Amino acid sequence: MRLSRFSVLGFFIIILMASQSPIIDASSTGKHNSSGGCSCHYNTGALPAINHNFPLAYSAGQTYSITISLSAGSAGGFSVAADKGSFSNAGTGVSINGASVTHTSSGSTSWTFDWVAPSVNSGTATIDMAGLMANSNGQNSGDGWTTDTHTITENLPKNYVPEATNVVLNPSSNAASNSDITVSYTYYDANGDPESGTEINWLKDGNIETSYFGLTTLPSSATTVGEIWEVTIKPKDGVDFGLLVESDAVNITAPTQADADGDGYPDSTDAFPNDSSEWQDTDGDGVGDNGDAFPNDATETLDSDSDGVGDNSDAFPNDASETLDSDGDTVGDNADAFPNDATETVDSDSDGVGDNSDVFPNDATETVDSDSDGVGDNSDAFPNDASETLDTDGDTVGDNADAFPDDASETLDTDMDGVGDNSDAFPNDASETLDTDMDGVGDNADAFPLNDQETVDTDGDGTGDNSDSDDDDDGTLDVNDAFPFNSSETTDSDSDGIGDNADTDDDGDGILDTDDASHPSNIGKDDTDGDQVIDDVDPDDDGDDVIDTVDAFPKDKNESMDSDGDGVGDNADAFDNDPTETVDTDGDMVGDNSDLYPNDPTESADTDGDGVADNADAFPNDASETKDSDGNGVGDIEQQASEDKAKQTKIILIVVLVLISGAVATVLFMRKGREGTVKDFSASQDVANNLVVDDPSSISQQPMMEQPTIVQPVVQPVVEPVAQPVAQPIPEPTVLQQWTDEAGYTWRSMSDGSMTWWTGTEWQKR
Repeated sequence: MRLSRFSVLGFFIIILMASQSPIIDASSTGKHNSSGGCSCHYNTGALPAINHNFPLAYSAGQTYSITISLSAGSAGGFSVAADKGSFSNAGTGVSINGASVTHTSSGSTSWTFDWVAPSVNSGTATIDMAGLMANSNGQNSGDGWTTDTHTITENLPKNYVPEATNVVLNPSSNAASNSDITVSYTYYDANGDPESGTEINWLKDGNIETSYFGLTTLPSSATTVGEIWEVTIKPKDGVDFGLLVESDAVNITAPTQADADGDGYPDSTDAFPNDSSEWQDTDGDGVGDNGDAFPNDATETLDSDSDGVGDNSDAFPNDASETLDSDGDTVGDNADAFPNDATETVDSDSDGVGDNSDVFPNDATETVDSDSDGVGDNSDAFPNDASETLDTDGDTVGDNADAFPDDASETLDTDMDGVGDNSDAFPNDASETLDTDMDGVGDNADAFPLNDQETVDTDGDGTGDNSDSDDDDDGTLDVNDAFPFNSSETTDSDSDGIGDNADTDDDGDGILDTDDASHPSNIGKDDTDGDQVIDDVDPDDDGDDVIDTVDAFPKDKNESMDSDGDGVGDNADAFDNDPTETVDTDGDMVGDNSDLYPNDPTESADTDGDGVADNADAFPNDASETKDSDGNGVGDIEQQASEDKAKQTKIILIVVLVLISGAVATVLFMRKGREGTVKDFSASQDVANNLVVDDPSSISQQPMMEQPTIVQPVVQPVVEPVAQPVAQPIPEPTVLQQWTDEAGYTWRSMSDGSMTWWTGTEWQKR
């Protein structure tokens, strides 16, 4: 019975604890490293476009201010990841975690942050982006998301000259004459370029010794006691030299007497102290006399072809028949017909001109074809003219260009009339060759070929124009006729040389008469922009530089476009891409038609329709809640209801426990009563027999009156231990962390070590 009693109490305590689990709405807080998409959303809604201002190219280490926005909708989220560079300076509603950026709330469609470009030579950076537009139904259905990738190339920096530092000689300060001297240094290039072309010069007593240029080790054979040596380093990165750096000086001292190679010559006089086969280097070329084919010539040590000429001087060290190549054409002088001309080696026709230069290498009579016409200069009458080779008539004009190749008196027929220019009175006019009266007009065109005073009879009246007072016979004397030779014209109002009858712009203002607003034929026609061109033909009636065919407002110079087709020009339209909006009174970027609060720049929407604007509403998507006084993510109304429910549950539990305790006490009391009657019956009877009472009936009632006195000590211990723990308030667990998994379920980690998930209507323990 005792075990059963505690089991019942434990069961009710468990029920009490379960009844205390709070019910709290979930909220979107973004998700890092999700630029590949949002699998927790079904992507069944309209897909948004991702707008951004990431650069096309970056400079190493530079900071770029970035804005990410979505093309449509009023609520959404984003995620951006970069494989190079870093993010900083998160704007409102933005969270940064390493190389990932995301939103912290779902109530916006535009976010800002900074991207810091990577270090130099990092290469192309890749930016992955995902954007989500939510439909605010509190579920993961009906939403739409899309992804985008952007690459940013690197602007490589300019080349920086390299540096040489820490130039050190070893040995330093003093070095024995029989010791080699080495130099070491540190090379550095800001661009990371490798070393290439560095100049190393050794100086003896302040003078450069060119024989040791580029060596990092100065041989002991180069030094003599008493000399002072130093080295200079001029670093190069293959492109540019850096500053010249000089080492400390080293004094050459006498060596200690030793014979390291045991050849009988002390190291102090042994040119090769570590080579027992050599001890002398007469010519100082670094090769011992015993192994030197030219021991007295410092420039030579080997004669591979045994022709008596050292390999260094022998252009053909392995060919005993050749030693020189004077012109450096790789053909020895002995075999070279032109030993001093690197461009020639052979003269096939023996004309003294090498085959490479001889256009006719097999013709001894010809070598040059200056005009490259295939005829040698010696045979070509025009050696510098590729178009000519012959001059049959000897007039110095080639036959190809001579219109009369057999007539030395003529060469040209400019007008191609068959008469040479020298004989043609009009060499440039194919219609004329003679001028009988010498008046400068050819006989064919001269109306009076025998009268040098007349050439033209415009009106064909038999009287030459020079004598005729009305040349065109239009009734207007020549002195009054602007066009005396044109019977269809007499007047030129704008003096442009075109008669008014033929002139399409009589006043010369650049506007055709048919289009000119000032022309009498156009009086009364519209000229909106006052440019003197009537609207009927003016391609830009209002003069706003937008042609009427594409001008949505051709008569209004202040407007030309109506992007959203709402009848309000873009200049006057605060929302030129939204046909439903034109005005934004409070300047909050939400049109008055959509703005529930058109005069309040801080508010525009009331998503849950509770009469409290979203920015002031702690729960903009929950019409039942508006405040969260303690900032725990639970609305004040729900929290108060939860607290009231908890108190009610506690009261009920206490009542239940009291009732259970009373029931248990009653059972124990009844058991105890039965036991007491059996055990103490005789004693009670003895007492009863010994009592003196006035009312005999009280004797039979006495056990019934004494029964509660016997039971009371038993009931008390049972009630106290059970009721005491229940009376203590059970602290409510608090939320430590909240997140949404890939399947779209929202989870919480609680302070009591439990985990809960949102079922859609309540928080359920896992």
